[in-house]
Amino acid sequence: MAEKIKNVLSQKAGDEEKPKENIRCLTTLGHFGFDCLPYQLVNRSLQRGFSFNILCVGETGIGKTTLINTLFNTNLKDSKSSHFYSTVGLKVKTYELQESNVHLKLTVVKTVGFGDQINKEASYLPVVEYIDAQFEAYLQEELKIKRSFFEYHDSRVHVCLYFIAPTGHSLKSLDLLTMKSIDSKVNIIPLIAKADTISKSDLQKFKSKIMSELNSSGIQLYQFPADDETAAHTSTSPNGLLPFAVVGSMEEVKVGKRMVRGRHYPWGVLQVENENHCDFVKLRDMLLCTNMEDLKEKTHTYHYECYRHRKLKTMGFTDLGPDNKPVSFQETYEFKRQEFHDQCQREEEELKQRFMQRVKEKETAFKDAEKELQDRFEHLKKVQQEEIMKLEEERSKLEEEIISFCKMKAASETPHSQVTNIRKDRDRKK
Repeated sequence: MAEKIKNVLSQKAGDEEKPKENIRCLTTLGHFGFDCLPYQLVNRSLQRGFSFNILCVGETGIGKTTLINTLFNTNLKDSKSSHFYSTVGLKVKTYELQESNVHLKLTVVKTVGFGDQINKEASYLPVVEYIDAQFEAYLQEELKIKRSFFEYHDSRVHVCLYFIAPTGHSLKSLDLLTMKSIDSKVNIIPLIAKADTISKSDLQKFKSKIMSELNSSGIQLYQFPADDETAAHTSTSPNGLLPFAVVGSMEEVKVGKRMVRGRHYPWGVLQVENENHCDFVKLRDMLLCTNMEDLKEKTHTYHYECYRHRKLKTMGFTDLGPDNKPVSFQETYEFKRQEFHDQCQREEEELKQRFMQRVKEKETAFKDAEKELQDRFEHLKKVQQEEIMKLEEERSKLEEEIISFCKMKAASETPHSQVTNIRKDRDRKK
């Protein structure tokens, strides 16, 4: 086959030479086979399967679970949440879905107790911490010596569906604060939940009011590509439809001779998949049919890269050295390693000096204490000797008194005995 292929190549007419890259654009006069690369990528992707992670942020009971069930036309069997949570939490569920021969690992993260507290000042923090935690986990896997991305489950959030309460007036301060905190970390698509509770005229005013507040607050929303297939077939830009007014329902309602998903009201039937009733079909097409891969790519190439850049810069890694020349990762690592080694040596020397200083202080304190104890001992010893001398003197005095007393006693007893003897002699004579 290789011998039959003609090796004659003609240079393409009108070829523009690039000033920096010396690349020649040529046309082939035969079939080589690399035009099958897209099919190879498709087959490999089908074998490995796909993953998609959705973050649903909104108040309790606003319809997050119902909309996810409606989007994927399945019952994910998630339990209802309570309104009595003291703090905001996140519920993470992963599902294995299949459509035709395409396997999808879907991870749905939903807020629990969001906006139910009296003090809502820190309600957005768990959402921010979760997004950063997934970026950090991917970064740690990326920095490993032995990486296993083939088996690693990428849990980075690809899209955030932010559910706005259908008040018809304006956004709440919690909504603005939360979206402002995460707009640089995730692709945000705002949704007006339960849009069937607002009339069409009020709904358009509410949409304009929301977009005006988001623009004035500087909140960056996900921008749908203008060159996708859906935008090419519609006269309206997909970004002009934001925020999507959606209604979710898994109930089958009879309309004429067919069954459709919708909600039955006394005034009529709201069809979920009717574009004149709500924007559910537009959201599903934009989210799943045309822009799912773009959401994943933007998460990896923009949001994750921003987090990685900030993290590595905090750790001291940079692309340019002090002289504004490119520095390789190895050079930066060696420099940081040497810097860390020098810092450890300095700290070790400081610890040694501090230890020696403390030892000297302790020795001085012990010597002072020893001297004090010695002086006290000498003082007590001197006092004891003085007491002993006093006792000796008192003892000698006492002994002298005893001797004198004995003499006086003996002297007093001698005349008395003589008188007694005389009396006895007289008695005998009589």
